[in-house]
Amino acid sequence: MADPKGFLTVQRELPKRRPVDVRIKSWSEVYEKFGEDRLEKQASRCMDCGIPFCHQGCPLGNLIPEWNDLVYRKDWAEAIERLHATNNFPEFTGRLCPAPCESACVLGINQDPVAIKRVEVEIIDRAWDEGWVRPRPPAVRTGRRVAVVGSGPAGLAAAQQLTRAGHDVKVYERADRVGGLLRYGIPEFKMEKRHLDRRIAQMRAEGTEFKTSVNVGADITADELREAHDAVVLAGGATVWRDLPVPGRDLKGVHQAMEYLPPANKAQEGDYEESPISAAGKHVVVIGGGDTGADCIGTAIRQGAASVTQLEIMPRPPESRPEGQPWPTYPMLFKVESAHEELAGLGGDRVYAVSTTEFVGDADGNVRALRLVEVGGPQTGFAPVEGTEREIPAELVTLAMGFLGPQKEGLLEQLGVDLDQRGNVVRDADYRTSVDGVFAAGDMGRGQSLIVWAIAEGRAAAHGVDKYLRGETALPYPIPPTARPMA
Repeated sequence: MADPKGFLTVQRELPKRRPVDVRIKSWSEVYEKFGEDRLEKQASRCMDCGIPFCHQGCPLGNLIPEWNDLVYRKDWAEAIERLHATNNFPEFTGRLCPAPCESACVLGINQDPVAIKRVEVEIIDRAWDEGWVRPRPPAVRTGRRVAVVGSGPAGLAAAQQLTRAGHDVKVYERADRVGGLLRYGIPEFKMEKRHLDRRIAQMRAEGTEFKTSVNVGADITADELREAHDAVVLAGGATVWRDLPVPGRDLKGVHQAMEYLPPANKAQEGDYEESPISAAGKHVVVIGGGDTGADCIGTAIRQGAASVTQLEIMPRPPESRPEGQPWPTYPMLFKVESAHEELAGLGGDRVYAVSTTEFVGDADGNVRALRLVEVGGPQTGFAPVEGTEREIPAELVTLAMGFLGPQKEGLLEQLGVDLDQRGNVVRDADYRTSVDGVFAAGDMGRGQSLIVWAIAEGRAAAHGVDKYLRGETALPYPIPPTARPMA
Protein backbone atom coordinates (compact mmCIF):
# COMPACT_ATOMS: atom_id res chain seq x y z
CA MET A 1 0.00 0.00 0.00
CA ALA A 2 0.94 3.66 -0.05
CA ASP A 3 2.04 5.38 3.19
CA PRO A 4 0.34 3.38 5.99
CA LYS A 5 -0.14 6.62 7.92
CA GLY A 6 -0.90 8.83 4.93
CA PHE A 7 -4.63 9.08 5.62
CA LEU A 8 -3.82 10.15 9.20
CA THR A 9 -1.14 12.73 8.44
CA VAL A 10 -2.15 14.24 5.07
CA GLN A 11 -5.27 16.29 4.52
CA ARG A 12 -7.20 16.23 1.25
CA GLU A 13 -5.96 18.95 -1.10
CA LEU A 14 -6.99 19.90 -4.62
CA PRO A 15 -5.40 22.33 -7.08
CA LYS A 16 -6.62 25.88 -6.78
CA ARG A 17 -8.83 27.43 -9.39
CA ARG A 18 -7.48 30.57 -11.00
CA PRO A 19 -9.07 33.76 -9.59
CA VAL A 20 -12.57 34.34 -10.92
CA ASP A 21 -11.82 37.77 -12.36
CA VAL A 22 -8.89 36.27 -14.28
CA ARG A 23 -10.36 33.03 -15.58
CA ILE A 24 -13.60 34.48 -16.95
CA LYS A 25 -11.52 36.50 -19.42
CA SER A 26 -10.43 33.33 -21.20
CA TRP A 27 -11.85 29.93 -22.18
CA SER A 28 -8.97 27.82 -20.90
CA GLU A 29 -9.37 25.29 -18.09
CA VAL A 30 -9.84 26.83 -14.67
CA TYR A 31 -7.33 24.91 -12.51
CA GLU A 32 -3.78 25.91 -11.70
CA LYS A 33 -0.88 23.45 -11.87
CA PHE A 34 -0.60 20.94 -9.02
CA GLY A 35 2.93 20.01 -7.96
CA GLU A 36 4.13 16.42 -8.34
CA ASP A 37 5.14 16.16 -4.68
CA ARG A 38 1.73 17.37 -3.53
CA LEU A 39 0.00 14.90 -5.81
CA GLU A 40 2.10 12.02 -4.46
CA LYS A 41 1.08 13.00 -0.93
CA GLN A 42 -2.58 12.89 -1.99
CA ALA A 43 -2.05 9.41 -3.39
CA SER A 44 -0.52 8.37 -0.05
CA ARG A 45 -3.91 8.89 1.62
CA CYS A 46 -5.25 5.75 -0.08
CA MET A 47 -5.73 3.09 2.62
CA ASP A 48 -5.56 0.09 0.24
CA CYS A 49 -8.70 -1.23 1.93
CA GLY A 50 -9.32 -4.93 2.29
CA ILE A 51 -12.51 -4.33 0.30
CA PRO A 52 -11.90 -1.26 -1.91
CA PHE A 53 -15.40 0.17 -2.24
CA CYS A 54 -14.07 2.71 -4.76
CA HIS A 55 -14.19 -0.24 -7.21
CA GLN A 56 -17.88 -0.64 -6.46
CA GLY A 57 -18.46 3.05 -7.05
CA CYS A 58 -16.68 3.08 -10.43
CA PRO A 59 -18.55 1.46 -13.36
CA LEU A 60 -15.20 0.94 -15.12
CA GLY A 61 -13.74 -0.98 -12.19
CA ASN A 62 -10.70 1.32 -12.14
CA LEU A 63 -7.80 -0.18 -10.16
CA ILE A 64 -7.65 2.85 -7.90
CA PRO A 65 -5.59 1.54 -4.95
CA GLU A 66 -3.03 0.13 -7.39
CA TRP A 67 -2.33 3.34 -9.24
CA ASN A 68 -2.46 5.40 -6.05
CA ASP A 69 0.30 3.20 -4.66
CA LEU A 70 2.33 3.47 -7.89
CA VAL A 71 2.09 7.27 -7.89
CA TYR A 72 3.18 7.39 -4.25
CA ARG A 73 6.17 5.24 -5.22
CA LYS A 74 6.91 7.55 -8.18
CA ASP A 75 6.33 4.78 -10.71
CA TRP A 76 4.23 6.94 -13.02
CA ALA A 77 4.88 4.85 -16.13
CA GLU A 78 3.39 1.74 -14.53
CA ALA A 79 0.55 3.85 -13.07
CA ILE A 80 -0.67 4.82 -16.53
CA GLU A 81 -0.53 1.16 -17.60
CA ARG A 82 -2.83 0.21 -14.72
CA LEU A 83 -5.11 3.17 -15.44
CA HIS A 84 -5.36 2.38 -19.15
CA ALA A 85 -6.11 -1.27 -18.31
CA THR A 86 -9.67 -0.26 -17.41
CA ASN A 87 -10.22 3.20 -18.90
CA ASN A 88 -9.60 4.25 -22.51
CA PHE A 89 -9.92 7.97 -21.80
CA PRO A 90 -8.91 8.95 -18.24
CA GLU A 91 -8.28 12.54 -19.34
CA PHE A 92 -12.04 12.78 -20.03
CA THR A 93 -13.29 11.10 -16.86
CA GLY A 94 -10.69 12.85 -14.69
CA ARG A 95 -12.11 16.19 -15.80
CA LEU A 96 -15.80 15.45 -16.33
CA CYS A 97 -16.90 12.54 -14.15
CA PRO A 98 -18.63 13.47 -10.84
CA ALA A 99 -16.51 10.78 -9.16
CA PRO A 100 -18.84 8.18 -7.64
CA CYS A 101 -15.58 6.45 -6.69
CA GLU A 102 -14.84 9.22 -4.20
CA SER A 103 -18.33 8.92 -2.70
CA ALA A 104 -17.61 5.22 -2.16
CA CYS A 105 -14.10 5.74 -0.73
CA VAL A 106 -13.82 4.03 2.68
CA LEU A 107 -11.87 6.99 4.04
CA GLY A 108 -14.95 9.10 3.26
CA ILE A 109 -16.92 7.41 6.05
CA ASN A 110 -15.51 9.86 8.59
CA GLN A 111 -12.94 11.97 6.69
CA ASP A 112 -12.57 13.66 3.32
CA PRO A 113 -12.15 10.95 0.66
CA VAL A 114 -9.01 10.40 -1.39
CA ALA A 115 -8.68 12.89 -4.27
CA ILE A 116 -9.07 10.07 -6.80
CA LYS A 117 -10.07 12.23 -9.76
CA ARG A 118 -7.09 14.51 -9.36
CA VAL A 119 -4.65 11.61 -9.17
CA GLU A 120 -6.26 10.11 -12.28
CA VAL A 121 -6.00 13.26 -14.38
CA GLU A 122 -2.42 13.95 -13.31
CA ILE A 123 -1.37 10.41 -14.29
CA ILE A 124 -2.74 10.70 -17.81
CA ASP A 125 -1.56 14.29 -18.33
CA ARG A 126 1.95 13.27 -17.34
CA ALA A 127 1.76 10.21 -19.59
CA TRP A 128 0.97 12.42 -22.59
CA ASP A 129 3.77 14.83 -21.65
CA GLU A 130 6.27 11.97 -21.34
CA GLY A 131 5.23 10.36 -24.63
CA TRP A 132 3.96 7.18 -22.97
CA VAL A 133 0.60 7.28 -24.78
CA ARG A 134 1.17 5.82 -28.23
CA PRO A 135 -1.02 4.22 -30.90
CA ARG A 136 -1.63 0.50 -30.34
CA PRO A 137 -2.59 -0.89 -33.74
CA PRO A 138 -3.59 -4.57 -33.86
CA ALA A 139 -1.01 -7.14 -34.86
CA VAL A 140 -3.55 -9.07 -36.92
CA ARG A 141 -6.60 -7.87 -38.87
CA THR A 142 -9.76 -9.99 -38.85
CA GLY A 143 -11.30 -8.48 -41.97
CA ARG A 144 -14.60 -8.00 -40.12
CA ARG A 145 -16.25 -4.60 -40.55
CA VAL A 146 -17.97 -2.78 -37.70
CA ALA A 147 -19.97 0.47 -37.86
CA VAL A 148 -20.19 2.63 -34.74
CA VAL A 149 -22.93 5.25 -34.91
CA GLY A 150 -22.05 8.20 -32.69
CA SER A 151 -18.65 9.51 -31.60
CA GLY A 152 -19.34 10.40 -27.98
CA PRO A 153 -17.53 8.59 -25.15
CA ALA A 154 -19.47 5.32 -25.59
CA GLY A 155 -18.87 5.21 -29.35
CA LEU A 156 -15.20 6.13 -29.03
CA ALA A 157 -14.58 3.50 -26.36
CA ALA A 158 -16.31 0.79 -28.38
CA ALA A 159 -14.45 1.82 -31.53
CA GLN A 160 -11.02 1.82 -29.91
CA GLN A 161 -11.53 -1.58 -28.30
CA LEU A 162 -12.81 -3.14 -31.52
CA THR A 163 -10.03 -1.62 -33.62
CA ARG A 164 -7.42 -2.99 -31.22
CA ALA A 165 -9.13 -6.40 -31.48
CA GLY A 166 -8.33 -6.31 -35.21
CA HIS A 167 -11.65 -5.31 -36.75
CA ASP A 168 -12.10 -2.62 -39.41
CA VAL A 169 -14.06 0.04 -37.54
CA LYS A 170 -15.80 3.02 -39.06
CA VAL A 171 -17.32 5.67 -36.78
CA TYR A 172 -20.21 7.73 -38.17
CA GLU A 173 -20.87 11.18 -36.70
CA ARG A 174 -23.59 13.53 -37.92
CA ALA A 175 -21.81 16.66 -36.67
CA ASP A 176 -18.93 18.18 -38.61
CA ARG A 177 -16.32 17.08 -36.06
CA VAL A 178 -15.73 13.97 -33.99
CA GLY A 179 -16.56 13.90 -30.29
CA GLY A 180 -20.31 14.18 -29.78
CA LEU A 181 -21.14 16.08 -26.60
CA LEU A 182 -17.47 15.98 -25.63
CA ARG A 183 -16.89 18.28 -28.59
CA TYR A 184 -19.92 20.54 -28.67
CA GLY A 185 -21.65 20.08 -25.31
CA ILE A 186 -18.71 20.48 -22.91
CA PRO A 187 -17.30 24.03 -22.77
CA GLU A 188 -13.61 24.64 -23.32
CA PHE A 189 -13.11 25.89 -19.75
CA LYS A 190 -14.22 22.48 -18.48
CA MET A 191 -12.17 20.40 -20.93
CA GLU A 192 -9.92 21.90 -23.57
CA LYS A 193 -10.53 20.15 -26.88
CA ARG A 194 -6.82 19.43 -27.35
CA HIS A 195 -7.37 16.45 -25.04
CA LEU A 196 -10.02 15.12 -27.39
CA ASP A 197 -8.06 15.92 -30.54
CA ARG A 198 -4.99 13.92 -29.54
CA ARG A 199 -7.11 10.89 -28.64
CA ILE A 200 -8.77 11.07 -32.06
CA ALA A 201 -5.31 11.27 -33.64
CA GLN A 202 -4.24 8.19 -31.66
CA MET A 203 -7.34 6.28 -32.79
CA ARG A 204 -6.77 7.22 -36.43
CA ALA A 205 -3.19 5.97 -36.17
CA GLU A 206 -4.50 2.69 -34.77
CA GLY A 207 -6.75 2.27 -37.80
CA THR A 208 -10.15 3.61 -36.74
CA GLU A 209 -11.87 5.49 -39.58
CA PHE A 210 -14.13 8.48 -38.92
CA LYS A 211 -16.91 9.72 -41.18
CA THR A 212 -18.28 13.11 -40.10
CA SER A 213 -21.31 15.06 -41.37
CA VAL A 214 -23.13 11.76 -41.98
CA ASN A 215 -26.60 11.41 -40.49
CA VAL A 216 -27.19 7.66 -40.39
CA GLY A 217 -30.85 7.02 -41.09
CA ALA A 218 -30.98 9.91 -43.56
CA ASP A 219 -27.73 10.11 -45.54
CA ILE A 220 -27.33 6.33 -45.18
CA THR A 221 -30.26 4.04 -44.51
CA ALA A 222 -30.23 1.33 -41.87
CA ASP A 223 -30.29 -1.37 -44.56
CA GLU A 224 -27.31 0.17 -46.34
CA LEU A 225 -25.39 0.39 -43.06
CA ARG A 226 -26.07 -3.26 -42.15
CA GLU A 227 -25.25 -4.47 -45.65
CA ALA A 228 -21.85 -2.76 -45.57
CA HIS A 229 -20.86 -4.03 -42.11
CA ASP A 230 -20.76 -7.28 -40.17
CA ALA A 231 -21.94 -5.60 -36.95
CA VAL A 232 -23.33 -2.22 -35.89
CA VAL A 233 -22.96 -0.43 -32.53
CA LEU A 234 -25.58 2.20 -31.75
CA ALA A 235 -23.98 4.89 -29.57
CA GLY A 236 -25.96 7.97 -30.56
CA GLY A 237 -26.82 9.06 -27.03
CA ALA A 238 -30.03 10.35 -25.46
CA THR A 239 -30.48 13.44 -27.60
CA VAL A 240 -34.21 14.17 -27.15
CA TRP A 241 -34.27 17.05 -24.70
CA ARG A 242 -36.91 17.83 -22.08
CA ASP A 243 -38.88 20.94 -22.99
CA LEU A 244 -40.86 23.50 -20.98
CA PRO A 245 -44.31 23.99 -22.59
CA VAL A 246 -45.45 27.17 -20.86
CA PRO A 247 -46.85 30.36 -22.43
CA GLY A 248 -44.19 32.28 -24.35
CA ARG A 249 -42.00 29.24 -25.06
CA ASP A 250 -41.80 30.23 -28.74
CA LEU A 251 -40.41 33.70 -28.03
CA LYS A 252 -37.05 34.57 -29.54
CA GLY A 253 -34.25 34.17 -27.01
CA VAL A 254 -35.56 30.96 -25.38
CA HIS A 255 -33.23 28.10 -26.32
CA GLN A 256 -32.45 24.57 -25.32
CA ALA A 257 -29.00 24.21 -23.73
CA MET A 258 -27.92 22.04 -26.65
CA GLU A 259 -28.90 24.83 -29.02
CA TYR A 260 -26.88 27.33 -27.00
CA LEU A 261 -23.68 25.44 -26.08
CA PRO A 262 -22.66 23.99 -29.49
CA PRO A 263 -22.27 27.35 -31.30
CA ALA A 264 -20.33 28.69 -28.31
CA ASN A 265 -17.96 25.74 -28.70
CA LYS A 266 -17.83 26.25 -32.45
CA ALA A 267 -16.67 29.80 -31.81
CA GLN A 268 -13.75 28.35 -29.83
CA GLU A 269 -13.00 26.06 -32.77
CA GLY A 270 -12.72 29.15 -34.96
CA ASP A 271 -15.93 28.63 -36.92
CA TYR A 272 -17.43 31.91 -35.70
CA GLU A 273 -15.92 35.17 -34.59
CA GLU A 274 -18.75 35.30 -32.04
CA SER A 275 -21.45 32.76 -31.26
CA PRO A 276 -24.73 33.49 -33.08
CA ILE A 277 -26.49 32.94 -29.74
CA SER A 278 -24.62 35.26 -27.42
CA ALA A 279 -25.30 36.38 -23.85
CA ALA A 280 -23.32 39.60 -24.26
CA GLY A 281 -25.01 42.42 -22.37
CA LYS A 282 -28.12 40.36 -21.63
CA HIS A 283 -29.94 39.22 -18.52
CA VAL A 284 -29.62 35.45 -18.68
CA VAL A 285 -31.75 32.81 -16.93
CA VAL A 286 -30.63 29.18 -16.85
CA ILE A 287 -33.41 26.71 -16.02
CA GLY A 288 -31.95 23.51 -14.57
CA GLY A 289 -29.55 23.01 -11.69
CA GLY A 290 -27.33 20.22 -13.04
CA ASP A 291 -23.99 20.10 -14.80
CA THR A 292 -25.40 21.30 -18.13
CA GLY A 293 -26.90 24.28 -16.36
CA ALA A 294 -23.49 25.06 -14.85
CA ASP A 295 -21.97 24.85 -18.35
CA CYS A 296 -24.50 27.43 -19.54
CA ILE A 297 -23.64 29.70 -16.62
CA GLY A 298 -19.90 29.66 -17.28
CA THR A 299 -20.46 30.18 -21.00
CA ALA A 300 -22.82 33.14 -20.49
CA ILE A 301 -20.40 34.81 -18.09
CA ARG A 302 -17.51 34.50 -20.55
CA GLN A 303 -19.71 35.93 -23.27
CA GLY A 304 -20.27 39.04 -21.13
CA ALA A 305 -23.76 38.57 -19.68
CA ALA A 306 -25.18 41.50 -17.74
CA SER A 307 -26.59 39.09 -15.13
CA VAL A 308 -27.13 35.35 -14.72
CA THR A 309 -29.74 33.57 -12.61
CA GLN A 310 -30.08 29.80 -12.28
CA LEU A 311 -33.46 28.25 -11.44
CA GLU A 312 -34.09 24.74 -10.10
CA ILE A 313 -37.48 23.18 -9.27
CA MET A 314 -36.03 20.88 -6.60
CA PRO A 315 -35.21 22.11 -3.07
CA ARG A 316 -31.60 23.01 -2.36
CA PRO A 317 -29.64 19.81 -1.63
CA PRO A 318 -27.94 19.36 1.75
CA GLU A 319 -24.21 20.01 2.17
CA SER A 320 -23.60 16.69 3.95
CA ARG A 321 -24.91 13.17 3.42
CA PRO A 322 -28.62 12.79 4.23
CA GLU A 323 -29.62 9.71 6.22
CA GLY A 324 -31.38 8.23 3.23
CA GLN A 325 -28.18 8.25 1.11
CA PRO A 326 -25.60 6.52 3.33
CA TRP A 327 -22.04 5.59 2.39
CA PRO A 328 -21.09 4.13 -0.09
CA THR A 329 -24.00 5.38 -2.24
CA TYR A 330 -23.62 8.48 -4.39
CA PRO A 331 -25.31 11.30 -2.46
CA MET A 332 -27.13 14.30 -3.93
CA LEU A 333 -25.27 17.19 -2.29
CA PHE A 334 -25.02 20.94 -2.76
CA LYS A 335 -22.06 21.56 -5.07
CA VAL A 336 -20.14 24.69 -5.90
CA GLU A 337 -18.58 24.16 -9.32
CA SER A 338 -16.26 26.68 -10.93
CA ALA A 339 -19.20 28.23 -12.82
CA HIS A 340 -21.08 28.72 -9.54
CA GLU A 341 -18.09 30.59 -8.08
CA GLU A 342 -18.15 32.80 -11.15
CA LEU A 343 -21.90 33.30 -10.78
CA ALA A 344 -21.44 34.48 -7.20
CA GLY A 345 -18.64 36.80 -8.33
CA LEU A 346 -21.00 38.34 -10.86
CA GLY A 347 -23.64 38.85 -8.17
CA GLY A 348 -25.88 36.20 -9.68
CA ASP A 349 -28.10 33.79 -7.81
CA ARG A 350 -29.02 30.11 -7.65
CA VAL A 351 -32.72 29.93 -6.87
CA TYR A 352 -34.22 26.65 -5.67
CA ALA A 353 -37.80 25.35 -5.34
CA VAL A 354 -39.24 27.54 -8.08
CA SER A 355 -41.16 26.79 -11.27
CA THR A 356 -41.43 28.89 -14.43
CA THR A 357 -45.02 29.75 -15.33
CA GLU A 358 -44.55 32.05 -18.33
CA PHE A 359 -42.03 33.73 -20.63
CA VAL A 360 -42.95 37.37 -21.21
CA GLY A 361 -42.15 38.98 -24.54
CA ASP A 362 -41.73 42.47 -25.94
CA ALA A 363 -43.44 43.99 -28.98
CA ASP A 364 -40.88 42.41 -31.32
CA GLY A 365 -41.39 38.86 -30.07
CA ASN A 366 -38.23 38.72 -27.95
CA VAL A 367 -38.27 37.37 -24.42
CA ARG A 368 -37.84 40.16 -21.89
CA ALA A 369 -38.85 38.55 -18.57
CA LEU A 370 -39.73 35.29 -16.88
CA ARG A 371 -42.54 34.69 -14.40
CA LEU A 372 -41.96 32.14 -11.67
CA VAL A 373 -43.57 30.84 -8.50
CA GLU A 374 -42.17 29.08 -5.47
CA VAL A 375 -43.20 25.43 -5.15
CA GLY A 376 -43.34 22.73 -2.52
CA GLY A 377 -41.11 19.71 -2.64
CA PRO A 378 -41.61 16.49 -4.62
CA GLN A 379 -43.90 15.17 -1.90
CA THR A 380 -46.39 17.94 -2.78
CA GLY A 381 -46.14 17.36 -6.50
CA PHE A 382 -44.31 20.72 -6.70
CA ALA A 383 -47.50 22.52 -5.78
CA PRO A 384 -47.32 26.33 -6.20
CA VAL A 385 -47.03 28.38 -3.02
CA GLU A 386 -49.73 31.05 -3.06
CA GLY A 387 -48.53 34.63 -3.07
CA THR A 388 -44.96 33.87 -4.22
CA GLU A 389 -45.34 34.77 -7.89
CA ARG A 390 -42.78 37.20 -9.24
CA GLU A 391 -41.11 38.35 -12.44
CA ILE A 392 -37.39 38.52 -13.20
CA PRO A 393 -35.62 40.01 -16.24
CA ALA A 394 -34.69 37.47 -18.91
CA GLU A 395 -33.36 38.37 -22.36
CA LEU A 396 -31.75 34.97 -22.96
CA VAL A 397 -33.10 31.75 -21.44
CA THR A 398 -31.46 28.32 -21.68
CA LEU A 399 -33.37 25.14 -20.83
CA ALA A 400 -31.01 22.64 -19.19
CA MET A 401 -33.54 20.17 -17.82
CA GLY A 402 -32.11 16.89 -19.04
CA PHE A 403 -32.91 14.42 -21.81
CA LEU A 404 -35.75 11.99 -22.42
CA GLY A 405 -34.03 9.33 -24.54
CA PRO A 406 -32.72 8.63 -28.03
CA GLN A 407 -34.15 10.01 -31.24
CA LYS A 408 -36.61 7.47 -32.63
CA GLU A 409 -37.09 8.94 -36.12
CA GLY A 410 -34.68 7.73 -38.76
CA LEU A 411 -32.23 5.01 -37.77
CA LEU A 412 -34.06 3.39 -34.84
CA GLU A 413 -37.36 3.29 -36.71
CA GLN A 414 -35.67 1.84 -39.79
CA LEU A 415 -33.90 -0.83 -37.75
CA GLY A 416 -37.03 -1.72 -35.82
CA VAL A 417 -35.16 -2.35 -32.55
CA ASP A 418 -37.23 -2.99 -29.44
CA LEU A 419 -37.56 -0.11 -26.98
CA ASP A 420 -38.27 -0.23 -23.26
CA GLN A 421 -40.99 1.69 -21.42
CA ARG A 422 -38.73 4.75 -21.21
CA GLY A 423 -38.06 4.72 -24.94
CA ASN A 424 -34.48 3.46 -24.67
CA VAL A 425 -33.06 0.68 -26.83
CA VAL A 426 -33.42 -2.75 -25.21
CA ARG A 427 -30.17 -4.74 -24.93
CA ASP A 428 -29.23 -8.12 -23.44
CA ALA A 429 -26.22 -8.78 -21.22
CA ASP A 430 -23.95 -8.77 -24.30
CA TYR A 431 -25.44 -5.42 -25.42
CA ARG A 432 -27.20 -7.05 -28.37
CA THR A 433 -30.45 -5.44 -29.45
CA SER A 434 -33.48 -7.31 -30.80
CA VAL A 435 -31.99 -7.02 -34.31
CA ASP A 436 -29.26 -9.51 -35.20
CA GLY A 437 -25.80 -7.99 -35.41
CA VAL A 438 -26.90 -4.67 -33.92
CA PHE A 439 -25.64 -3.63 -30.49
CA ALA A 440 -26.33 -0.54 -28.35
CA ALA A 441 -24.18 1.23 -25.75
CA GLY A 442 -24.28 4.35 -23.63
CA ASP A 443 -27.18 6.73 -23.12
CA MET A 444 -29.07 5.35 -26.14
CA GLY A 445 -29.71 2.18 -24.15
CA ARG A 446 -29.14 3.31 -20.58
CA GLY A 447 -30.79 6.70 -20.64
CA GLN A 448 -29.10 9.94 -19.65
CA SER A 449 -26.16 9.03 -17.43
CA LEU A 450 -22.52 9.71 -16.55
CA ILE A 451 -19.52 9.75 -18.88
CA VAL A 452 -17.93 6.93 -16.87
CA TRP A 453 -20.97 4.77 -17.58
CA ALA A 454 -20.77 5.64 -21.29
CA ILE A 455 -17.14 4.50 -21.53
CA ALA A 456 -17.87 1.37 -19.48
CA GLU A 457 -20.80 0.46 -21.73
CA GLY A 458 -18.76 1.13 -24.85
CA ARG A 459 -16.11 -1.29 -23.62
CA ALA A 460 -18.74 -3.86 -22.64
CA ALA A 461 -20.47 -3.58 -26.02
CA ALA A 462 -17.12 -4.11 -27.76
CA HIS A 463 -16.75 -7.33 -25.75
CA GLY A 464 -20.15 -8.45 -27.03
CA VAL A 465 -19.43 -7.50 -30.64
CA ASP A 466 -16.06 -9.26 -30.68
CA LYS A 467 -17.63 -12.42 -29.22
CA TYR A 468 -20.42 -12.23 -31.82
CA LEU A 469 -17.96 -11.91 -34.71
CA ARG A 470 -15.38 -14.47 -33.59
CA GLY A 471 -17.20 -16.77 -31.18
CA GLU A 472 -14.85 -15.79 -28.35
CA THR A 473 -13.14 -12.67 -27.08
CA ALA A 474 -10.26 -11.53 -24.91
CA LEU A 475 -11.72 -8.02 -24.53
CA PRO A 476 -12.63 -7.12 -20.93
CA TYR A 477 -16.21 -6.77 -19.69
CA PRO A 478 -15.99 -4.08 -17.00
CA ILE A 479 -19.58 -3.97 -15.77
CA PRO A 480 -20.50 -6.29 -12.84
CA PRO A 481 -23.40 -8.74 -13.33
CA THR A 482 -25.73 -6.76 -11.07
CA ALA A 483 -25.44 -3.70 -13.32
CA ARG A 484 -25.67 -5.40 -16.72
CA PRO A 485 -28.70 -4.79 -18.95
CA MET A 486 -31.33 -7.49 -19.16
CA ALA A 487 -33.30 -8.23 -22.31
